[in-house]
Amino acid sequence: MKKLLLLSNSSIPSEPYFNWGKPFVKDFLGAHKVKVLFVPYAGVTMSYDEYTKTVSDVFSSIGHEVVGIHEFDDPKKAIEECEALAVGGGNTFRLFQQLQELDLMDTMNNRIDAGMPYMGWSAGSNTTCPNLFTTNDMPIVQPESFSGLGQLPFQLNVHYSNASIAGHGGETRDTRLKEFKVLHPNTNLIGLRECSLIEIQGDQYFLKGRGNTMKLFRNDGNHEEIEEGEFNPLTWG
Repeated sequence: MKKLLLLSNSSIPSEPYFNWGKPFVKDFLGAHKVKVLFVPYAGVTMSYDEYTKTVSDVFSSIGHEVVGIHEFDDPKKAIEECEALAVGGGNTFRLFQQLQELDLMDTMNNRIDAGMPYMGWSAGSNTTCPNLFTTNDMPIVQPESFSGLGQLPFQLNVHYSNASIAGHGGETRDTRLKEFKVLHPNTNLIGLRECSLIEIQGDQYFLKGRGNTMKLFRNDGNHEEIEEGEFNPLTWG
């Protein structure tokens, strides 16, 4: 049975790192200690060791162990043998580039399909989408492909907000996402707000978090706000 936990964000400015997500990760992994393989490839402004330690401190506080994939000579074998996988946020283009250069995508999918728990936040959540098109990140590198894991039957826009800045003439997020829907009218798109996550258990989908709705973008502009709880993407058309 597939098990995925996909967070929009890892932190918010007013709280310690990963504070809001910790209870959900704890419930997701269960009571027994799990050794989690962490993928820090999306991190650009900190070293992989620094990123891994930051995540390790959080996971150890809820009873789990974290080891960085970069510490292994054979990252593909590390994925094949890990108990659970966590893919951190950062720049999604850089993450895709590294995963593809190391030929890890198929191995990740095989393990997820076999029931290995997968956790992702921000870029790590983007990775489970069919493709890269709805990331917010700047293309600071060029991956071989925009194809993602395809574990979700829809696209995510994480950190979703349609806020505008006074005096700023650039497009809002909704305008950019409307562009995607014009060119991909048959692909469902979700705006996942901060402090929100999607949990998948087999064929069941749940929106969880701190009470936010998520936005389902419609081609005609009549977007739908989906409440926390179980939802079924097969009903979206």
